[in-house]
Amino acid sequence: MYTVIGSANNRTFRVIWMLEELGQSYDRIRAKQHTPEVKEHSPLGKLPVLLDDGEAITDSAAILTYLADKHGAMTAPAGTIARAKQDALTFQILDDLEAIIWAATRHGFILPEDKRVEGVKDTAKWEWARNLKGIEERFQGPFLMGDQMSVPDILLTHTLGWGFGAKFPIESDKLMAYGKDMRGRDAYKRAVASEQEA
Repeated sequence: MYTVIGSANNRTFRVIWMLEELGQSYDRIRAKQHTPEVKEHSPLGKLPVLLDDGEAITDSAAILTYLADKHGAMTAPAGTIARAKQDALTFQILDDLEAIIWAATRHGFILPEDKRVEGVKDTAKWEWARNLKGIEERFQGPFLMGDQMSVPDILLTHTLGWGFGAKFPIESDKLMAYGKDMRGRDAYKRAVASEQEA
């Protein structure tokens, strides 16, 4: 039994979805970032946190990779060319898409007003659109890497959702259809339901 620490509407969703895909049981501790129950396991107070046998693992991408490796599912084996390509896609999504949205969001309402730079969101949208084309070029279908769902699929689907919500352009019929298919998965729907529980 795993324990997931994290509130709704953030990267915690990725971990819940992964556990649902793997068919693994978990408990949830609903806590907001920087609270004592989070900082007890995550010195920076960031979410999500996965507890496995009393050990805390932080960072959503690290947690997904750990779970995939541990259960031998949704991943290529470590030390293979396929895994290197999978990891490259993981980092591309995190660096070229998620980081762009996060930077724009911080300058929109998170940073102190005197630290925000006006116009960052416009530049970020341009860079996002350019980088999304790079992801589309690597898309094999029906999943990102071909016939098998893998860790990058969870990261990409979640990040596309953030982009859509932030009104970042998704000018790719292929990726729009992919996102719709991924959101239609039973495990995704169970993760959504878990987010909505009190």
